[in-house]
Amino acid sequence: MANRLRNRYLYTPRQKFIAAVLALLVVGVPLGWAVKRWTTPEDRSCAPGVTRPQGSEECVGVNGDDGYAFGVPELAEVAGLIGRENATLKPDEYTTVAVLLPLTSPDPGMRVKVLHEVQGAYARQYRANHESNSETPKIRLVLANTGRNNAFWQTTVEQLKAMTAAPHRLRAVTGVATSSAEIRRAVAALTGAGIAVVGTTITADDIANGPGPGHNRFPGLARVSPTNGDEAKALAHFGRVDAAKALLVQDTRTGDHYTDTLKSAFAASLKGAPYEPQLFTSPADPTDEGTTANTFRQITHLICDTRAETVFFAGRHTQLRQFINALGARGCAERSFTVLTGDEGSYLGADRKLNRQALKARLTVRYASLAHPDAWRPAAGRQLPATGGSTVAYETFVTDIARAAKQPVALADGQAIVAYDAMATAVHAIRQATPDGSAYPELADVPTQWPQVKGSLRVQGASGWICLDNFGNPYNKAVPIVELAQDGSQRFVAIAWPEGAPPAASCLPPRRS
Repeated sequence: MANRLRNRYLYTPRQKFIAAVLALLVVGVPLGWAVKRWTTPEDRSCAPGVTRPQGSEECVGVNGDDGYAFGVPELAEVAGLIGRENATLKPDEYTTVAVLLPLTSPDPGMRVKVLHEVQGAYARQYRANHESNSETPKIRLVLANTGRNNAFWQTTVEQLKAMTAAPHRLRAVTGVATSSAEIRRAVAALTGAGIAVVGTTITADDIANGPGPGHNRFPGLARVSPTNGDEAKALAHFGRVDAAKALLVQDTRTGDHYTDTLKSAFAASLKGAPYEPQLFTSPADPTDEGTTANTFRQITHLICDTRAETVFFAGRHTQLRQFINALGARGCAERSFTVLTGDEGSYLGADRKLNRQALKARLTVRYASLAHPDAWRPAAGRQLPATGGSTVAYETFVTDIARAAKQPVALADGQAIVAYDAMATAVHAIRQATPDGSAYPELADVPTQWPQVKGSLRVQGASGWICLDNFGNPYNKAVPIVELAQDGSQRFVAIAWPEGAPPAASCLPPRRS
């Protein structure tokens, strides 16, 4: 009986058809969905001009018109301001300037630096468009992200190279703020394409042009910060260090242009020192903690064995902080030491892992800053230099930077000041290169302006005068010496000069051999 019912109801043509349809639904729909997923490219876009490269979740590329912050909450406010400013511009009245930075870096120090640089760039964009006597062209600002450790610099640079024609009319790139191998290649690619580049905080001597054959490797590069060599000379003039009582602690990792050129500059100023350098090796990513803290604990024992009173440190900020923490816990606590280093010291003020108690253990930490809010601000008992910078230029910056955020922008690290000056230099070149009667300059004419940025055509920077030599390097730029105070604040000490004294009023670089 059961077999007859099964044959009658389950195996009739109608039931077979229904069973087949159900089977197709059960198996076919998921299979079709899977096939479609396999054959349809994944949407990896983040915003107009921005995508996630294969193998990465970072959003990389160029954006400026819709206030996109690259997924970084700290950048949301200033990115929105840039987007709103760009929206006011008419299609044929502007040229574009890009700020090239590792916007999505997870390193806390770099994130602060990036925020302040973008704020400084926006502040100068606003002045160019609203407070410059209606000079033209107006400036459109875009953010260009190279990713963590600038790993995706090539993707972003290729995008920038494609933006030189209408409607973008990219005429300059600023930012390029780290002296790394990736940034060196990015600068070479940009300048090789005829794009003017203005570096903010790149200080490596070998990411620069100079006299002699083969030394104009980056045609069109200008910088507003002194080289590591100039920083070291300024420190030497300021400190009058006795080489017989000095020691160099240096990173052995090569390929980092900041560290490589800094240790060379320090070594040159320590000729005749009795002790060989104390060595450490930082991780491939110098923002990682690694095991260097253990090495520094041993190095402090050896420092106590010397007669040294001054320690020159050539390394990045993470290792600098580890070294200071170790030196603060040294065994020879009764002895006083002064640590001198480059501009990476500016990160320490915001570094929560710095042991502030170390600064109370007869330890003085000073660094050559690129800018400081007190350098050109009048103060009781301190006379400002008559040349090399001005209070008026700095106070103009203070007015402008107030527009970049609802809350006051932190200025002690100097990053916003330098970024503002780099943007001012880019705007200066763009407008100087624009012929009378033209709406904007030709691409090739902007980089040719650098040799004329001197004398009465200098840029009145908030960080000091920007007088460029024929190779785009700042001549005798003011170098604020800053001390890390016991509470972790960054206290201005004095202005030092690579040439030993402020520049003449003419600010004309001397002839080089």
